[in-house]
Amino acid sequence: MNWNARIDGYCERMSDAFWAEPINAITNAAFIIAAILALGYARRQGRLDTATWFLLATLTAIGIGSFLFHTYATRWAALADVAPIAVFILGYFAIAMHRFVGLTLRGSAIATGILIFALPAVSTVLQPILRPIIGGSVSYIPALLMLICVGAWLMRAGHAAGINLIAAAGIFTASLTFRTLDIPVCNGFPLGTHFAWHILNGTLLGFLIVTLTRHGFGPGALALRRASA
Repeated sequence: MNWNARIDGYCERMSDAFWAEPINAITNAAFIIAAILALGYARRQGRLDTATWFLLATLTAIGIGSFLFHTYATRWAALADVAPIAVFILGYFAIAMHRFVGLTLRGSAIATGILIFALPAVSTVLQPILRPIIGGSVSYIPALLMLICVGAWLMRAGHAAGINLIAAAGIFTASLTFRTLDIPVCNGFPLGTHFAWHILNGTLLGFLIVTLTRHGFGPGALALRRASA
């Protein structure tokens, strides 16, 4: 595989120049800003632990990786873009299973292992159905469904984090919409809409970290229910 092969998949890119996507590149600052704000919140709450540091570092890596992709626009830069996103999704899920749902560390690891296989399997099923409609955004639909399912489960269990995860799913839906519209609106709006995907996703991931900081300490709601049963 030629890792230096060029990738041109966004409305704003009109050449192979480093700054061919200036707005798409610069708006990756949203991820860095979100990490800084979430860090400040965690510090004020006195809940800046290893898991939070891990998510903050991964969020920062997402911003850096996406910046590289929208400047170099090569296969290796694409990997730098998507790899931290996958790490954040799996990492947050594992931590949520432990701190929100109340699974043991072993149980969280097993659940995350299942998710590693479940996400691509669901994506494969959805590809022929949704790809003609939303294009490459279909690869993110399994993560959206996971967020909705976990949020609904926590709401039913009476966990305060549940409504936050449902709200996060709403933000994610909006960001996916802008990602999907980038090429379709290109003729009438040459800037495209991918930059809004960056801004909203920075907001989304920062909000998820704040939710963990606020509601993710102590036993999960389900563990509390089992203890009181």
